[in-house]
Parts: sequence; C-alpha cells; structure tokens
Amino acid sequence: MSILKPGTVRRVAVIGGSRVPFARSDGPYATASNQEMLSAALNGLVERYGLQAPGAVGEFVAGAVLKHSRDFNLARETVLGSALDARTPAYDIQQACGTGLQAVVAAANKIALGQTEAAVAGGADTASDAPLGVNDQLRKVLLEARRAKSPGARLKALAKLRPGQLVPDIPRNAEPRTGLSMGEHAAVTARAWGIAREAQDELAAASHQRLAAAYERGLFQDLVVPFRGLARDQNLRPDSTVDQLAALKPVFGLDGPGPTMTAGNSTPLTDGAALVLLASEEWAAERGLEPLAHLTAYETAAVDFVHGDVADGEDGLLMAPAHAVPRMLERAGLGMADFDLIEVHEAFASQVLATLAAWEKRGLAPVDRARLNVAGSSLATGHPFAATGARIVATLAKLLAERDGPARGLISVCAAGGQGVTAVLERT
Repeated sequence: MSILKPGTVRRVAVIGGSRVPFARSDGPYATASNQEMLSAALNGLVERYGLQAPGAVGEFVAGAVLKHSRDFNLARETVLGSALDARTPAYDIQQACGTGLQAVVAAANKIALGQTEAAVAGGADTASDAPLGVNDQLRKVLLEARRAKSPGARLKALAKLRPGQLVPDIPRNAEPRTGLSMGEHAAVTARAWGIAREAQDELAAASHQRLAAAYERGLFQDLVVPFRGLARDQNLRPDSTVDQLAALKPVFGLDGPGPTMTAGNSTPLTDGAALVLLASEEWAAERGLEPLAHLTAYETAAVDFVHGDVADGEDGLLMAPAHAVPRMLERAGLGMADFDLIEVHEAFASQVLATLAAWEKRGLAPVDRARLNVAGSSLATGHPFAATGARIVATLAKLLAERDGPARGLISVCAAGGQGVTAVLERT
C-alpha cells in the first residue's frame, strides 16, 4: 500500500476482464448460483493474470441484485471458494443495474488514493435462481409463535395460519414506489420522447450483428471463459434483421397508443457474471502488464421518476444518465466529440434512443452512431443486472487498446430506482 502526499491521486489502470457467457434465464445456468458464476469468472481472471500468490490483489468488490439470504456475504464467500488468496478482503455492493460499474468505481477510488495496489470488481446475477420470499403474513405468525412464552401461546399463534399464507412471494420486476415494471416505465419514456418502433428495431439488429462480428474476430478471446457448455452469449442472434424484429408484437406500453417495445428490442432476463482487474500503474509495471486503458472520471445521478415519469416521462426511470453524463463531461472539460467510442447499456432500445435525445436537449453534440456500442451490447448479450457494468468496462477497455494511438471512451449505465452510473476510460 502506498502512502500518498496530500492532494496526490494516482491513475487507475484497467488491466483486463473476465466473464462467463451470459445465458437466458431458466436455460443452461438454471441451477447455477450467483456464487458459482462469480467464482467461474474470478478463477478465469486468476488464471489469466497469475493472481494465485498471497496478496496478489488487495481487495475483491462485487454484488448481486437478486440475492438469497445465503448471499449476504457473496463477495467474501466467492473469494473463499476460488483460486484467489483466501486472505483477500472482500465486500458486497449493490446499486441495481449500476452495481458492476459502481463496484469498479469503489475499487478504483482505493487504488487512486493509494489504499491498495490492485483490486477485482464486478458482479453476478441469476434470474433463474431468484429468491422466493416468505408470505409476509406467514412471517408475522411464525415470529409471534417464536416470541410466545408458553406452549399454549405458541399454539394460539400458530392457529392463525391460513392456507393462502403458504404461497411464497415471487420476485417482480417492478418499482415498489409505482408498481410499474421497468419495461412499462420505459414505454412511458418512449412515448414522451417520441421514440419510433423502426429506430428501436434498427438498434437491436445492429447490437446482435456487431456482437457476432466481435466474437468472430476474437475480441472476447481473453475476456470470456466457457461455463456450463456455453462459449458465447446464448441470447446472441447473429442473423437478426430489422424485418424479423418488425414482425414481433409489442409487450410493453399496451395500455397506451402505438406501443413500440417488443421482446426483440428489450433485454431478456439473463444469468451471468463479469469482473474487471484494476491496478495502479506501478503494480502493472512490476508484473510486465500493459494497461488496456485508464479510468479517469465517473459520475452517479438519480431522478425523481416517481413523480416525473408517471406524470410525463421527462425524468424517466432509466434517464438518470441524461443528467450524470453532462455533469461528468463539464467537470472533465470534455464534449461528445472528444470520444472515440461510446457504450450505452441497452436495457431497452427505446431507453438508449431517449438518452441520446436527452443529451442533445441538454446541449451535448449528437452521438455518431458509428461509435456507439461498436461490439454490441445488452440487447445482444443479455443483461444479468449486477454483471453488466463490469462487462462494459472490460469490453470498452479492450476496444480502446486495439486502436492506434490515444483514444477515449464513454460509459453510460441506467439503473432501477431512477439512478445512473457513468464513467470515462482513456487510452494514452
């Protein structure tokens, strides 16, 4: 650990990444836990970069959105079940779909301040192995029985049990404050911004085609580790076309005029895990590792979607990056023209297009579509909530490293709860 002079901040290097191929829920990973997937990704990183030695990295930071009670210490248990040194400290972090990127930011801050030399960060999520909650009325009866002071009082409490209380609470993809699913919120935003169906389908088709091309040219050869029979993302449809997507029926926004959002231009429920190896430049140099890129800026924002989205869509559930990115770029003295590559998490095609429109409305230059999600994104890979941010960081860093000369990339990730996490990567 370094002791820095007051006011000194070190550059944080992205060394590499590791993830398992993403799978559709209730598919190949149906019985895989968050810990199992996260361990597979971590072991791939340990093997690739020789991290087996004691103290190889100073910290492991990861999280999951859909967690069982057994996952209360997910990051630490993952370390203990992996090839990484068991003495590596670990902790969990969670910020909905921004979890993976926020974990990267948390680890990067410690490296920048000299509190550690290297860290691994990311996340995992399984929609297949989602936790089932005990019916709340059943829970209250059981707690009352536990607190009872006599057998009679215990029996009296248990006599309150009813058959309907035995039905578990199934997790719902809905916002507690509004009762609307993420897709329904996105449909409100799509209508508010006038996002056309054809534009959404074009973005979705491009995502699949670009991801397929990236696999074919070997971009993910050192980023993806095979797992449970998969070597590529299961959701990938290389032959996707706008015409094929145009034939699908809308599934969100059916209660309003002209619904445009389909299963094809929305991300499916997905299982997977992804991690990133971060380090100081000194740590990398000692091991003969060339950084892929450096993490140079990041910003988090939140919007009042409870009132804004339900009312008119201006502050949509997934629109916080529309506020975070302008703030971040102003602080960094950058504009859209300064970025060679732009990665916008594709929760829904409509959300990406609404975000681009909002950036322009807030004074940023239009995004060159040739620079947007050049290796595909979540519409093609799928979206295991806590894993997406780390996937994007590793992919963008690798894309920047492939370019001749200096290059800069922007990351934008929207998240449930009306939040967004954004970052800048640079290759010098």
